[in-house]
Amino acid sequence: MTSSTRAAMEPTDPLPGGGDTPEPADGLEVKTGELVGRSPGRLAWIRFRRDKVGILCAFTVLGFIFVALTAPLISKLYGKDPYQLYGQDRGLLNSYGIPLKANGGIDGDFWFGLEPKLGRDVFTLLIYGIRTSLLIALTVTVIAVVIGVLVGLVQGYLGGRADYFVGRFSDLMLSFPQQLFFIAFTPVIVALFVSPTEEEPAYVRVVALILVQLILGWMTIGRLIRAQVLSLREREFIEAARLSGASGWRIIRKELLPNIWSTVLVQSTLLLPVNVTAEAGLSYLGVGVHSPTPDWGLLFQSGATYYDSDLTFMFFPGIAMVVFVVAFNLLGDSVRDALDPKTVR
Repeated sequence: MTSSTRAAMEPTDPLPGGGDTPEPADGLEVKTGELVGRSPGRLAWIRFRRDKVGILCAFTVLGFIFVALTAPLISKLYGKDPYQLYGQDRGLLNSYGIPLKANGGIDGDFWFGLEPKLGRDVFTLLIYGIRTSLLIALTVTVIAVVIGVLVGLVQGYLGGRADYFVGRFSDLMLSFPQQLFFIAFTPVIVALFVSPTEEEPAYVRVVALILVQLILGWMTIGRLIRAQVLSLREREFIEAARLSGASGWRIIRKELLPNIWSTVLVQSTLLLPVNVTAEAGLSYLGVGVHSPTPDWGLLFQSGATYYDSDLTFMFFPGIAMVVFVVAFNLLGDSVRDALDPKTVR
């Protein structure tokens, strides 16, 4: 018996992974004893799951969203609401409107203390303020992303005059200073819904804030989508779709959209905290949501008035906003890295 025949009859050494099946690479997985390719979405999820910071930030963001959605239930279990004047009703404020107890009135009944002057419970103000700010920011983000994607697709795919005129309009909108536009036009939009002699419903301010942020909030993502579509429309698979007789709408829906969803997702995660801080800033400046509606910006506005005598009142809203914005920004970075196949971690 030759050596080659004897070697063929002898069993092979087991591989490091156990058994005779090789360990799957990052782009492969074992299914029914065979190596099969992983989808891009599954590869992105595997990369994201390895990012401990991203997972922690995801749970933090989900925690804020959970608090916003269940604020009425939490308030009911807590036994207080954000509109009752506990400090005034129970005599817990001094003649200057400052809580009598130390640290802003923090005790077993009022976990985060009392609001100066009015005496409302800070804990319920905070959780309902998260609800208000997230509602406005999330609405603005979703609508701005939809408009930006549609505009970017039209510009990039059609090109020519459509690209030129829409691009010049986008340049015009980008030329407006955002903060000054928000401050100047929020009262104008409110006046379109309610006469100055009438009482202003709370929802009118919410609608006005959504509109003013939306008007100047879609251009950035529109430009990003346009740039991606311009590069994609010259690729071979787009040309093959055209030669096969596919309509423009089918090419956009079946070929272009699946290749830009990662950009849309990343930009959405980065845009939401920007809209949250913009809404809070408008309320802080007095052109956003008005009292008694709970809002992060209003908490900062009151805290800035009483910071020298009750620093604790600004502490909890400040910490909450910093944690939310940092967590969402880091989550956006983690999502971007997970969706980028060139990223190595």
